[in-house]
This record gives sequence, C-alpha cells and structure tokens, in this order.
Amino acid sequence: MVATTETLDALKGIGLNLYERRIFVALLAKGVATAAQVSEIAKVPRSRSYDVLQSLAEKGFVMVQPSKPLKYVALKPKEALERTKDIMTKKHGELLKRIDNLKGSKILSELETIFSKGLNLVQPSEMAGTLKGRYIINRQLQSIFKNAKKQINVLTTKEGLNDLYDNHYKSLRKIAKSGVRLKIVAPLKDRDVAKAFAEFAEIRNISISSGRFFTIDNEHLVVALTDDAKTHESQDVAFWANSDHVSRNIMDSYFSQLWTSGSRFGK
Repeated sequence: MVATTETLDALKGIGLNLYERRIFVALLAKGVATAAQVSEIAKVPRSRSYDVLQSLAEKGFVMVQPSKPLKYVALKPKEALERTKDIMTKKHGELLKRIDNLKGSKILSELETIFSKGLNLVQPSEMAGTLKGRYIINRQLQSIFKNAKKQINVLTTKEGLNDLYDNHYKSLRKIAKSGVRLKIVAPLKDRDVAKAFAEFAEIRNISISSGRFFTIDNEHLVVALTDDAKTHESQDVAFWANSDHVSRNIMDSYFSQLWTSGSRFGK
C-alpha cells in the first residue's frame, strides 16, 4: 500500500527526511526486510539504505534483527511514535542541561570575547539581515529591547499594537521602569491595550498606519516589509539593521514627524 501525500507530509513534520519516510512506509508494508529489499521497494539508493535504516532505528521507528544479512522490523506506528517521543524528550532534556551549563561557564565568556572582537572587523553595512516569520521577528525584537539603554521608538498598526502587547508588554514595562524611554505611535483602536501601555510609555494616536518600525537607542532598526493585516504570521517579513546612520538620520526623523502630528491618548 502506498502512503498518501498527507501521511508523508505528516512524517516530514516530525523530522523524517524523504528517504526515511519512504523506507519506513516500505518497511511497514513489508513487515521484515533486508536493506536491499527495502531499498528496492522504497526506490531509495541501496548505498543510502543502510544509513537511513540506522537513523530510523536510532529514532525509534524500526528494530534491527542481528541476522546475516541484517534484517529490519518496522514497529507498530503508535508504538514507534511513543518511543520516538520518549527518545526526543530525553535528548532535548540533555541538550537543555548542556546549554544551561554553557551559560554559566567560562566557555560562554570566551565566545562573547570572540564575538566582541569580531564586531570590530565588521562594517556597519554588514550588520543587517532579513527576518521571516512573526515568531522570529519578535525574538529579535525581544533581544534588542532587552539591551536598550536610552530610548525605544515604535510606529505600528492597530494589529501590531496588539501583537506588541501580547509578546512584549511585560518586558517593555520592566525596561521602562529601569529608565528607558518608550514612545509609541499607533492607531489606538483598542482602548484597553492603549491604557495598559500608557501606564509606563508615552503614546500618540494617529488615524491610520500602514507601517511598522522600531528604533532602539539610535542604533538598531527593525522595519516590517509586509502588511500584518493581510499577511499570515509565518510569511511576515522584516528588515533588521544595526546602523546609527539609518536609525538616527532617517527613521527617527520620520518618527518625530508622526509623533508631532499624533494626538495624545485620551485627547
């Protein structure tokens, strides 16, 4: 029986590559097979089948029979998924422990030193990149916000203001209490959200905004390149740059004009 595209896509979603998907499904249909047999059924190069079967065994999808030649047995799908989940949980737990150990070690200090020295060799124009996906964009903003020392300026849409609230409200409130000045310009359609930000930020209301950008300490700039009202969050795209020239001379000047033209919240 040939698996449907939907089934193969689902297996891809849990980390199986193309050859692994083909061989696992072929082995399910065959039950027990040698690498040569399963490679023929799955239409996978025989030279690759051994590595693929070993990978599937490590992930918990197949078992190896110690015979000559070696034979492979597909586990019952439900059992395979449970075993794979257990293996991944254990591996991720170990990896998280290693990350925590690194964060508190001298190795991190060494890496930070290498990074700092490397920055001296980088031209400002090279410190830029494209961010795709709202999750990635918000992670970058979170990182930049956390290191803000003086001021954060935000121009956003009504949808963007809600997203800012959902993802950054607590951290921005903490940052503002530390002395960083926060200024927000947006269509203040949601009064509750606007009121919440007004507790620690200066905010101005504008009738409409089709853009989103953030400047931080006249150094960092994040500009959305897509319309958040019409774009799925996975396809949201933004441009990030670490450039005092662009931030200070261009975007902050534009922000000042919008700030002046906007009305104070509640007015």
